[in-house]
Amino acid sequence: MRITVLAGGVGGARFVRGLREECARRRPAGPGATPAADGTPATAAELTVVVNTGDDLWLAGVRLMPDFDSLLYALAGVNDVERGWGRAGETERVAAELREWGVGWPWFTLGDLDLGTHLARTSWLRDGRTPSEVADRLQRRWTLGVRLLPATDAEVDTHVRIDPASPGADGRDELHFQEWWTRHRAAIPALGFTQHGIAAARPAPGVEAAIADADVVLLAPSNPVVSIGTILAVPGIREALAATAAPVVGVSPIIGGRVVRGMADACLSAIGIETDAAAVARHYGARRAADVDPAATGLLDGWLVDETDAAAVPALEAEGIAAASVPLWMRDLDTSAALAGDALDLAERVRTGR
Repeated sequence: MRITVLAGGVGGARFVRGLREECARRRPAGPGATPAADGTPATAAELTVVVNTGDDLWLAGVRLMPDFDSLLYALAGVNDVERGWGRAGETERVAAELREWGVGWPWFTLGDLDLGTHLARTSWLRDGRTPSEVADRLQRRWTLGVRLLPATDAEVDTHVRIDPASPGADGRDELHFQEWWTRHRAAIPALGFTQHGIAAARPAPGVEAAIADADVVLLAPSNPVVSIGTILAVPGIREALAATAAPVVGVSPIIGGRVVRGMADACLSAIGIETDAAAVARHYGARRAADVDPAATGLLDGWLVDETDAAAVPALEAEGIAAASVPLWMRDLDTSAALAGDALDLAERVRTGR
């Protein structure tokens, strides 16, 4: 089985780790297969993750890819599980020294181990390697049991459009997403989001094939606007999803009208979408709508909502999206694996028409 996931952020990392665990249970590899670096048994399933690159940035002279690194560290078992990002056992001596020199953002801390990753990445980029080539080299350090692909090799850093008169805007009409998200905690009302250069971007090598050749495509419970939305905005990726023969199943990042993590509600509000599980499904749209309207651009065959949102299931089913209500909280590896299993089960239901 070939499974491709679109993901970003901490939620995406937790979901993918759960998916790898569930696949190891359902489809274990043969004798002698190498387990993942964190001890997870190998799986016979082929897992590929298309990772959001809109959160990426240059800072203190190095290139950061926060979503990619969150997935890399989580799958390698070296992530800080309490903070949800960065490396376990991290120190911050270099960050303190950079602050003394007035370099970088004092409110955006780079851990020493994490900085090692950024320095390696930047060195390879300066040597002429592409981001996808660098991503391949980074993940060779650990056995992950998953292939990570950046959505694009182009720099498409997300910027947030704001009112220059807003408190904290300092007269600016745009902020890098990381400043808006990390420094201001999305408190400055967003007027919209722009990924500079995305119109000329193309999917990174392997991305379109991973979608076209998949048996199942999953949308992780990541931010639908600035994580999944940025991946979909790369020309060619939405079209690949529309054309794939695989069922496309998404997992709601909204539970009972509230975001699971972060400030995704501020992102949804900025584009006029209600913070609601069914509203996010409708934002992605039903792929079956293309059967009656060739101009339709919906992506979903299936959608998982939490048990608290079970009332939304009949309406979504009537609109052409197979839906189910299951526990969505990923509290640990077992609950994350169970959620991934529910997504695979719904994909099988879509595939067989049951």
